[in-house]
Amino acid sequence: MEKRSHPGQTSRVGTTQAAASTFASAWRRAHLTVAERVARGRAARKEAPRSSHGRWSPAPGRPDPIALLEEQAESRVTSLVPIRYGRMLVSPFTFYRGAALIMASDLAATPQSGITVQLCGDAHLSNFGLFGTPERRMLFDINDFDETLPGPWEWDVKRLAASFEVMGRDRGFSPADRRDIVMAGVKEYRERMREAAGMRSVEAWYEHLEAGMLLKLVHKEVRVKRVSRREARATEEMVAKARTRDSTRVFARRADEVDGEPRIVADPPLIIPIEDLIQPGSEWEDPAPLIKKLLSSYRRTLGRQHHPVEEYRYAHVAHKIVGVGSVGTRCYIMLLLGRDDNDPLFLQVKEAQASVLERFLGASAYSHHGERVVAGQRLMQAATDIFLGWQRIKGLDGVTRDYYVRQFQDWKGSADVDTMLPPGAALYSRICAATLARAHARWGDRIAISSYLGKGDVFDRAIADFSVAYADQNERDYAAFRAAVDSGRLTAQTGL
Repeated sequence: MEKRSHPGQTSRVGTTQAAASTFASAWRRAHLTVAERVARGRAARKEAPRSSHGRWSPAPGRPDPIALLEEQAESRVTSLVPIRYGRMLVSPFTFYRGAALIMASDLAATPQSGITVQLCGDAHLSNFGLFGTPERRMLFDINDFDETLPGPWEWDVKRLAASFEVMGRDRGFSPADRRDIVMAGVKEYRERMREAAGMRSVEAWYEHLEAGMLLKLVHKEVRVKRVSRREARATEEMVAKARTRDSTRVFARRADEVDGEPRIVADPPLIIPIEDLIQPGSEWEDPAPLIKKLLSSYRRTLGRQHHPVEEYRYAHVAHKIVGVGSVGTRCYIMLLLGRDDNDPLFLQVKEAQASVLERFLGASAYSHHGERVVAGQRLMQAATDIFLGWQRIKGLDGVTRDYYVRQFQDWKGSADVDTMLPPGAALYSRICAATLARAHARWGDRIAISSYLGKGDVFDRAIADFSVAYADQNERDYAAFRAAVDSGRLTAQTGL
């Protein structure tokens, strides 16, 4: 039995074992020749023919999707679960965003090539976007790693492709347009993986998409009349807005002076200051000393000998509801101040529960789920937030939970899928798929995956077929979800 660490620290044994496992997998792969890796990919076609990925039907004994959601709710803040359900109730597309566990359960019964990568675990189209790097460049990349875990690369591809089919239905696109959008993305994934297979190892790790490169790509599509000027302007505005999203902007919008001290302003139930959550007489009655100790422990996970977080002092913290799938998990925003009160830094402290993939792929090698998230993010992203770390915290209710920490809104930007037209959606599908291929190629066996995919469109067509069939399943699950709300089995709070 592995020895667990005390709150605020990671088990040294667990960390070492996890790192050793990752290193051993990479070491074994690296010591295969290129020819052996190509042969590995071709051999995988016999185990899981590429065309087999196109078939989808519910497995015998498929779990009740509503029961899976209820099971997830058991570990979440009870009062916030109705908000999660309310956000999922908006449409089959928002339901899909919150249904990562349901889809993971379904993917477990689908064909697998046997080639493992570091999975995002929830690679739907809304989990990609812009963010700032430590070098103050702006990159487009995956931006959500709550479910990250090593696993079959096909699972991320299917989750992403199906999200575009579901989104296309939500937008009223024709079946032909939806198929073109999905096919464009899968083809891009295949071609980018083939390109990565020919790269030197370091080149594959350095691959990235900067905002300037993204804009050039969009303008090129405008010139050949595949994307409208209106959609190009929307992309330009997304990049421009992202550059304004930082701690200073959050400070102006979310903070005010209370008794001479900067404080995060309440906006219940979305934002609740910590003092409004603390029960009188609890050990959290004066949170400042405890939070300062936690910050010191978090600092040790950042790795550097010197770090800018050392220049900041704690000012305030508040609970904040985020996302769709994450609603109900515990998430806080923390205000720190640097050289003076006009130098704010906002950190997001987000609960990390077990990945939804673990029940199907086995437990994480990391004993700390915050560290699991951080490790997966560092493997998949082209550049990583210097404030990305993890923490184990005994909460207001006395229960110890795992968290990860990152900057809150550091040049964050995302595409507006509600206004996309089919050409723009096809381009966005390609951009997300290329990004996913780059992320998979960093640690996965890009040569074997490329060999498996081949030069033709067999896999592309299969995933397009799968996406249609799975979008149908998503609509059936959404109907069951709506019926559960209507019957009173589930309670949904809308408008938040």
